[in-house]
Amino acid sequence: MFKLRIVFLLFAFFFLFIIIRLFYIQIIDPLSSAANGYLKYKKILPQRGKIYDRNYEPIAINQSHYRLFIEPKKMKDKDKLVKGLEEVLKLGEATLEAKIDETKVWLAVTSGLTKEQKQKIERYKFPEVGFEDELDRYYPEASLAAHLVGFVGKNQKNEDIGYFGVEGYYDKELGGLPGFLKAERDLLGRPILLGNQEKIEPENGHDVILTIDKSVQEIIKQKLKNGVERYKAKEGCVIVADPFTMEIVALACLPDFDVENYFKFSESYFTNHAISSVYEPGSTFKPLVVAAALQEKKIKSDDFYNEKGPVQFGQYQIKTWNDKYEGKISITRILEKSSNVGMVFIGEKLGQKNIISYLKKYGFGDLTGIDLQGEAGGVVKQESDFKAIDYATATFGQGIGVTPMQMITAFSALVNGGELLKPHVVKKIIDGDEERIVGKREVRKILNERTSEIIKRMLVATVENGEYKWDRPKGYRIGGKTGTAQIPVQGKYDASKTIASFIGFAPADKPRFIAIVILKEPKTSIYGSETAAPLFFEIAKDLLVYYNIAPVQ
Repeated sequence: MFKLRIVFLLFAFFFLFIIIRLFYIQIIDPLSSAANGYLKYKKILPQRGKIYDRNYEPIAINQSHYRLFIEPKKMKDKDKLVKGLEEVLKLGEATLEAKIDETKVWLAVTSGLTKEQKQKIERYKFPEVGFEDELDRYYPEASLAAHLVGFVGKNQKNEDIGYFGVEGYYDKELGGLPGFLKAERDLLGRPILLGNQEKIEPENGHDVILTIDKSVQEIIKQKLKNGVERYKAKEGCVIVADPFTMEIVALACLPDFDVENYFKFSESYFTNHAISSVYEPGSTFKPLVVAAALQEKKIKSDDFYNEKGPVQFGQYQIKTWNDKYEGKISITRILEKSSNVGMVFIGEKLGQKNIISYLKKYGFGDLTGIDLQGEAGGVVKQESDFKAIDYATATFGQGIGVTPMQMITAFSALVNGGELLKPHVVKKIIDGDEERIVGKREVRKILNERTSEIIKRMLVATVENGEYKWDRPKGYRIGGKTGTAQIPVQGKYDASKTIASFIGFAPADKPRFIAIVILKEPKTSIYGSETAAPLFFEIAKDLLVYYNIAPVQ
């Protein structure tokens, strides 16, 4: 009897343990059952949103491929399987044999198969072979806008993630949300037919419509490539925008990279110099200072200055770029001949406090807020660090660091009536039937309409009466300004290394576009007037035709 009681107690204890364990697994901590093999989760990946230009031309889409998998338990003839797969895949029989682990229930062999490869393998009718759909990022226009678009790579979990450009900045919108399939399985991993099944559908990514015009992008990319080669420049960038909305219509920098083979390039190629590289703007900065002085009524457009020689600042001497002086010249002539000493005069009229104030108003030292990854804010000294010579050199664009995007954004305020606008590359985001419009966004008002009209007229005169006669499109009034800035090397300026630039807009009365052209270290000539400016006018000719803008009779 005593032994029976012992046996009974052991059985009772055993069944009580089972009941408690089941209660814990099913009620208290059901998720832990997944780790113990009762529940299996499978992530269902969403489709990544597509990217289009402003005319709905595809820039980044998804292309169907297939992943090949094997269920070794169903395999009948391994040698036959290996030879059949090798006929199509060309991976090497030894490689395939090593991949097929017969102890596994399921294993992936390779991915990225085309529809043709899938069909060829299916003809063998291997019962152990199956396929899963997968989507790869495909760029129909290849690297037409590499820096602007970015690319899709992998994170540490081998999941798709956007890097750089639009793909990086809008990764959450484009990426969507994954779904999952939860199913109860037995200890061998087989689905339990009467078990609990739950499926959450994925939320596909949103489509993005860019402000970019593919045709304009093609124009500037080809022109920039030709210009970099012709002038033997180290690097080059072109940005085209609508000055009244700051929609970026085109953006290209060279050298760039192949978006579909990004892994073959070093990280330095991924830098978007249009938003990430800081340079001294040189003379393209002068109209911003002139406009500020006009706005503050410190000068008038018909004032004169006696340009009689260099200006001394302690141990520093400021000269004109060619060391030639014309005597009594107008404010407009100061811009036309790009007189540094004339700009020092205007800067003294404007005053040190106003110089600092307008640097901030124009947005220098801050991010423009453009919707692209990797933007830099430029370099502007603290007011307490400014010396007399710093105020003087700032008037002609030296001693401060800006990005090309900051410059075209600030310059647009000169020609659009005085509004500083936030630049953007996305026009709208589409989520099913809903659209989120990304429109014009004013940061602040800097100039009044009158000042804007005056500075536009002065910039037209600068193009028409400047030191260099360009091959300009006939019948159009175009405004703009050249820039040639020496590059500081180890605390000193190297006269042989320059950033050559030009910012221009057309047609002048109501600009349809504004563009900045920058060439780093051109070898044929160090001057923006002989490199960047001619390249701008080549681009302008094509854009005037593309926009069907008739010449003035």
